[in-house]
Amino acid sequence: MVTAAQKPEALDPHDQVETVDAKALNTRVTGALYKKREKIFPRRVAGTFRNLKWVVMAVTLTVYYLAPWLRWDRAGDAPDQAILIDIPARRFYFFFIEIWPQEVYYITGILVIAALALFLFTSIAGRVWCGYTCPQTVWVDLFLIVERFIDGDRNSRMRLETARWGLAKIFKRVVKHGIWLMIAALTGGAWVFYFADAPSLLVDLFTLQAGEVAYITVAVLTATTYSLGGLAREQVCTYMCPWPRIQAAMIDEESLIISYQERRGEPRGRGGQRDALGDCVSCNQCVVVCPMGIDIRDGMQLECISCALCVDACNSVMDKIGKPRGLIGYNTLSNFAEGSELKRSDLRLFRPRTIVYGVLIAVVGVIMLAALVTRPSLELNVQRDRNPLFVNLSSGDIRNGYTVKILNKLHDTRQFRLQVDGLKAAKIRVIGREDGAALFTVKPDRLASFRVLIATPKASLKDETTDIRLRVIDAENGTTAHNDTVFRGPKP
Repeated sequence: MVTAAQKPEALDPHDQVETVDAKALNTRVTGALYKKREKIFPRRVAGTFRNLKWVVMAVTLTVYYLAPWLRWDRAGDAPDQAILIDIPARRFYFFFIEIWPQEVYYITGILVIAALALFLFTSIAGRVWCGYTCPQTVWVDLFLIVERFIDGDRNSRMRLETARWGLAKIFKRVVKHGIWLMIAALTGGAWVFYFADAPSLLVDLFTLQAGEVAYITVAVLTATTYSLGGLAREQVCTYMCPWPRIQAAMIDEESLIISYQERRGEPRGRGGQRDALGDCVSCNQCVVVCPMGIDIRDGMQLECISCALCVDACNSVMDKIGKPRGLIGYNTLSNFAEGSELKRSDLRLFRPRTIVYGVLIAVVGVIMLAALVTRPSLELNVQRDRNPLFVNLSSGDIRNGYTVKILNKLHDTRQFRLQVDGLKAAKIRVIGREDGAALFTVKPDRLASFRVLIATPKASLKDETTDIRLRVIDAENGTTAHNDTVFRGPKP
């Protein structure tokens, strides 16, 4: 065959040219480029780990939905909502803790501790976060409760999925998805309550008096909760979440994973000569209860979220056939590779990786606690005018202008007086005060800004720039705060 790039200038008519069937060139792969999703209908199972998941789901949902309604009495005009992210006032309230914008390092510390805790738990027991406390897992479990209540058990749901559309199927679909949307709307509604006074915002939402941002936020969270928790489900964990790919760096040979004891279970089979078969009877209960639709007997898999429901299912079967539990259960990677079962003596919770994570959590926690306990109730910020740098007064004095910002973190009105250190014969005048006295009144839990003019005789300046310290002093209890700046003047 001659390609276009190799085409000669002329061909002899007597030359024989190889021809190729056009149909062969246009042959296409008939298979799909990706595997179509096979919908999963997990069967309900009872057992220790399932009960633990019920408890975790109940606790996390209770905290999420009820936390904005908790009250906390604060003095003055401060809000009485225990947990509040007050964006207009630029505050974050958490019970007795109040965090200001300049104290964002507390939020950073909390995020660091959360990340380290996730690393620690993953290094100990794999994806326990994914299997129990991840919001995706919690809401999928909640949606499955609704689905089982409306559509029935696993077999009923499978039959309904393939059944023709009729009044009964339409009714069940409308009711199920209606309840899902209601749960999703409550999820979005609960979230916005963290950013405003919950009782007031609730009234505003229903009377259409709330701001556009509130309605948009509720709508977006409703759509995402409904689509991710009700429709996408396991696809979120498999394809959207990055954690399954990252967790491999967090575990080691002593990490606990859900595994199948192949040496004990194989060869699997039902009936026949049980002495020639393993303990696995191929009941597939471990598969039908898995919310990810995987077979744990195939070994470690990316999709496994360590929910341990397969452990409950297998243990119930082992109880029925009179075999010991643990055919499927937690095991270390080293034991799994050797094909041996986990023993209490095999557990090594304290090892270099977990010790490092634990120490880092403790260090960050202690630093944050120390910073919280010792943080001042008064802060001062000073900005010197840059245009003009200084002013020559008719009296012969040199004057500089400053913007003084005083932060009062207490819930009481406080009065402060200002003094200047490092400048001889300094004269202080506050713009806006008739007497010009260097006294400042700051309301509770507020940041107040003042324009201050400081003058000094030209003869007292020995250099073009003089280092000074502005200090504010609480007139009642003597609490002080200072800020270092400079006083500019002409060249000597």
